Amino acid sequence: MSDLEAPLRPKRKKGVVDILVHFRWIVVIFVVLPISFTLYFLTYLGDVKSEMKSFKRRQKEHDENVRKVVKRLKERNPSKDGLVCTARKPWIAVGMRNVDYKRARHFEVDLSAFRNIVDIDKDRMIAKCEPLVNMGQISRATVPMNLALAVVAELDDLTVGGLINGYGIEGSSHLYGLFSDTVVAYEIVLADGQVVRATKDNEYKDLFYAIPWSQGTLGLLVSAEIKLIPVKEYMKLTYKPVVGNLREIAQAYSDSFAPRDGDQDNPEKVPDFVEGMIYTPTEAVFMTGRYASKEEAKKKGNVINNVGWWFKTWFYQHAAKALKKGEFVEYIPTREYYHRHTRSLYWEGKLILPFADQFWFRFLFGWLMPPKVSLLKATQGEAIRNYYHEMHVIQDMLVPLYKVGDALEWVHREMEVYPLWVCPHRLYKLPYKTMVYPEPGFEHHHRQGDTDYAQMYTDLGVYYAPGPVLKGEVFDGAEAVRKMEQWLIENHGFQPQYAVSELTEKSFWRMFDAELYEKCRKKYKAVGTFMSVYYKSKKGRKTEKEVQEAEQAHLEAAYAEIDQPID
Repeated sequence: MSDLEAPLRPKRKKGVVDILVHFRWIVVIFVVLPISFTLYFLTYLGDVKSEMKSFKRRQKEHDENVRKVVKRLKERNPSKDGLVCTARKPWIAVGMRNVDYKRARHFEVDLSAFRNIVDIDKDRMIAKCEPLVNMGQISRATVPMNLALAVVAELDDLTVGGLINGYGIEGSSHLYGLFSDTVVAYEIVLADGQVVRATKDNEYKDLFYAIPWSQGTLGLLVSAEIKLIPVKEYMKLTYKPVVGNLREIAQAYSDSFAPRDGDQDNPEKVPDFVEGMIYTPTEAVFMTGRYASKEEAKKKGNVINNVGWWFKTWFYQHAAKALKKGEFVEYIPTREYYHRHTRSLYWEGKLILPFADQFWFRFLFGWLMPPKVSLLKATQGEAIRNYYHEMHVIQDMLVPLYKVGDALEWVHREMEVYPLWVCPHRLYKLPYKTMVYPEPGFEHHHRQGDTDYAQMYTDLGVYYAPGPVLKGEVFDGAEAVRKMEQWLIENHGFQPQYAVSELTEKSFWRMFDAELYEKCRKKYKAVGTFMSVYYKSKKGRKTEKEVQEAEQAHLEAAYAEIDQPID
């Protein structure tokens, strides 16, 4: 058996859950989609109402809501009340992991009012946003001004708070890093009710660098000031097909945005946007984009593709046309390009509704898409949820660019998931060693894509049913994820915490660095108030007793070290 051949697996016996999953489209069509559309419409009306208010009024309401949060926190009795959590229902989270920590007793703080764009400062090129502002809302407000966030995550529903406390990437991340790297200031309510503004150069700089990936376990984020960039009306997108083995595909991907001469900061050589989709072990399409003016896009002979229309071919299927027709170029309205994967949820929509990509469905019902991920979770039940955890993969593997070929071969061998999504991002060398950090000494190797100040990483998105499942074979999803996590640890990779994880606490802190996080947990009195990030991310149900015992261990350690100086 060659290295790329998947192991032979026995056939799997199907049961009642397989039938429920097969016919789940009925619930999605008649329940999830109508409710989703209604919620999207109501949210849109709320956004419009917010946009009608002056920035001064929004700031005043923001300050009033912050005072309510502070008052609520100060009502908590640490000896009687549970750990602090937001009042958001567990199923509302976009991520696929079980938010079961809320099953334990907890003290709720309502942040549902924090959904406004507080300010757009064109002089400072900063957007001040509350944590529940989503990507569709911010792009709708900024793009008509020829402005945008430096990193606009693709799915409309993703929120500022989730992308900061968790993980956010986009096709511009090879220039700007992850979403959290574009934030210039955080407004945080600490455990004791103190409201602080953390920046990279003030007295709370340690907290500023510790917030990303912390899952809201250091304090309550109530606003963020995020970098804006100038943009143009269209994205000039080049689709380039690649045929070869996975190693050759990986090299072609690197070459699409990373000059071999190391001139990574040269805008003439590096595109504004990059992403790739690998359809089979031998076929891929890489897309590179540059902003273009309306005048350029509308020149005679240029093709304009309004991908945002509900009846349009799903973007990943449209891109695959390059495999037959060869390289081609088209112009896409900028905001429509940002959200190109929203309607189809990348290619997950094909599993949720097998016929949703057909023209008749897109034309008649495409305007109802996409189903809200939160509603899909809320209506699936325990049996179906467990089935998806075992028979479905939704994972992102963050790996150094030079190891992408290894990662592709590993995924093919262990999971056989296609299509695959690849998107590069810079991982910066920072004044502090944060939870995620580049390989030590990377700047001395001068590998393709790297600079002296950042190592080039790639998000390898693995979203779909594995090959063995599609072929009716036995597949152990939990074991596959455990192997993936071990591979990431061994190769200095990272797993975003939105995903279902099988990591033990020891393995979690082998993957992520705990030093700065734990120092800030103690310094800012988060221990005993907010759940630790590992325990919050941990798979499975969490009883009140488990939460208390786990947090008490951290609390005792914090008290034992309370006299130790903090760097």
